[in-house]
Amino acid sequence: MADRKPIYLMTPALLWLTGFMVIPCLLILALAFFRRGIYGGIEYDFTLENIALVFDPLYVGIFIQSAIIAGQSALIASVVGYAAAYAIAAMPKKRQPLLLFLAILPFWSNYLVRTYAWIVLLNREGLVVAVARALGYDQELPSLLYTEGAVIVGLVYNYLPFVILACYAPLARLNTEITEASRDLGAGGWTTFRRITLPMTVPGIATGFVFVFVLSIGNFVTPALLGGGQFQMIGNLVYAQFLTANDWPFGAALSMALIAVMMGLLTLQTFATERASGGRAEGDAHG
Repeated sequence: MADRKPIYLMTPALLWLTGFMVIPCLLILALAFFRRGIYGGIEYDFTLENIALVFDPLYVGIFIQSAIIAGQSALIASVVGYAAAYAIAAMPKKRQPLLLFLAILPFWSNYLVRTYAWIVLLNREGLVVAVARALGYDQELPSLLYTEGAVIVGLVYNYLPFVILACYAPLARLNTEITEASRDLGAGGWTTFRRITLPMTVPGIATGFVFVFVLSIGNFVTPALLGGGQFQMIGNLVYAQFLTANDWPFGAALSMALIAVMMGLLTLQTFATERASGGRAEGDAHG
């Protein structure tokens, strides 16, 4: 009976995930194999045309562009987030909860509000331009809003707290005696960080990177608001297929391709984390 207790505790969560995630995904998957009606709607005739259309060069190009933007956002967020997490972990224990609270404070406001705030900051009459003028810059500033850079900034800002939390966990668990021993043996601060601290916290970095990449590649709100429709990401394309073109079967096929990419990345990240954890455990055993 005692062995079944974890199963009983997991049952509500499993039922919730099955009812509100697994079943809807299966329904979307099923739609991908039907046809769009002449005037919209769905014709329940089995076809593989939607799956084949996903691999059209036009849509593959949108996937690649989305992956590049998501990769850049994840890389910047990983670097900035790791630095912030490292600084927090280096602070006295009593100050760390407050700093973590400040790091996740943006989550207390709505995602749309945070994104609209960047519109206020980056437009031609916004705070960034006003500061530049106050500092004496009287030349015409390059366009900051409705650019790929603005989208990347918005994605990094909105998802940065996830990276900070993912990196803080292994940094906080890091045995300080190991780094102290490294310094006692003559290694400098950079060498200790490069050869000890960084390798032992790679799983946290990988988790944060994949998390931001997965959330960014399917995002449609930030590209729509900060990109101004100047370029298209896969999330915007899926949104348009469902709500503008009224082509649910093709939108479902695009959604399934996006989910497949996400699941593949999450699986690779899980294997990499487990392998890294196994390697550390083996090293500790030999030590």
